[in-house]
Amino acid sequence: MDRSSQIQLERGEILWAEPVPSGISDQPRSTRLYPAWPGTRSHWGSPPVPLPLYQHTIRPETKNMDIDLPYKLESVADLPGHEDRAWHVAWNPEKPLLASCSADKTVRIYSYSTTPSVDNKDPKSIPSSTYTFKLLTSIPTGHAKTVRAVAWSPSGETLATASFDSNIGIWECEKGDGGDDDEGGDASGEWECISTLEGHETECKSVAYSASGTLLASCSRDKTVWIWEVHPDGEFETISVLMEHTQDVKCVAWHPTEEILASASYDDTIKLYIEDPSDDWFCFATLTGHTSTVWSLAWSPAFGPDTHRTSASYLASASEDMTVRVWKRVAEHKWECVLVLGGHERSVYSVGWGRGVPPRSTGPAREGDERDGDETEKGLYLGWLASAGSDGKVLIWELWEPSSSTTTSATTPPRHKLLASLPSAHGVHDVNAVVWCPRSGLEDLLATTGDDGHTRVWRVVPST
Repeated sequence: MDRSSQIQLERGEILWAEPVPSGISDQPRSTRLYPAWPGTRSHWGSPPVPLPLYQHTIRPETKNMDIDLPYKLESVADLPGHEDRAWHVAWNPEKPLLASCSADKTVRIYSYSTTPSVDNKDPKSIPSSTYTFKLLTSIPTGHAKTVRAVAWSPSGETLATASFDSNIGIWECEKGDGGDDDEGGDASGEWECISTLEGHETECKSVAYSASGTLLASCSRDKTVWIWEVHPDGEFETISVLMEHTQDVKCVAWHPTEEILASASYDDTIKLYIEDPSDDWFCFATLTGHTSTVWSLAWSPAFGPDTHRTSASYLASASEDMTVRVWKRVAEHKWECVLVLGGHERSVYSVGWGRGVPPRSTGPAREGDERDGDETEKGLYLGWLASAGSDGKVLIWELWEPSSSTTTSATTPPRHKLLASLPSAHGVHDVNAVVWCPRSGLEDLLATTGDDGHTRVWRVVPST
């Protein structure tokens, strides 16, 4: 295969295409190009054939992994409207709002409402809910190219957009007289770009607010990670430009309680950063193990005092190598890979870690949830981990911090169980993002976006 057969796609990766067989004048529209990542054999017009995964990889039997699983993903809403690939989606942490972004350069804002329903035949049953989603507005962002990612501030008042035009937009909705309500309040009003952050030289791939809302991080194909300090009235100040990666930086993610920043890259590594109070931000750890591009990161969630606080910090990463890795904090400034999850047949583009619904024996559970009894022997509940990617599949795992009686070392992996598997979440299209709802009482909801331009909302429910 010569170099002319390489095709550079907007996703930012190089895919390999075999020469068109003789007698075929043009490649059929139904023929797809698949990533030629390490560890696979790629063929013209067909998916790559996975080679055996590494010895420590947890590799479920994929042909049977969706049989007899305790949970399933139930469709809640299908939200079309984008005219091109839908890249990312973000739940507002304080309001019933959902934002999606696309290669069509727009951001769509949806409101949603819940209606409790009770089984009248069994007054003791736990209420379930029905959900209604409504488009509030479509923001023509003015970005010159694809809007690759969106992020809400912790207050829910500000939305950041990251674009392939290298800029970051900061958006707020003009306040009206109606006040907030259960359907998003003033979010249907005029959205105004109150600030444009310039500095990256090429495509901006990801943006994220810190838990305090005082810092904003961004990353780019220019191999840099920028940290911005948030000031009142839409003012931002660049406080650090980090140049630790050797290739395109795909994702940034803040720790949920500490000012620790993680970044993932095309160089197959993950970098962790903290601030030196007397100097600047610096990289204190490089996590290696993935054998190809690391696309997405998700920290284990912080649990409130009334639920089940985690005893250790975990980070999950999704990669082109078809795996999800789970990294555990084994010392103050040291993380190690303790678990590798398989189950995907192609690239894993997104990973999300949410609180989920604790089993009946350790916290509030729902009707039909049979996870009780010896489940507490697994240790401390860590929540639900979701992954999605090029194979169109969404996988949901439940993880537990090992109990003290079974922990043999700091690197003992979390206990894990596959809860649900959904094939073809967006039909034949890739799934680009999977994101859990962070709002209390809605932790069993997640949203996905796909190459079909749709945003889809799902609920994790018992299979029986």
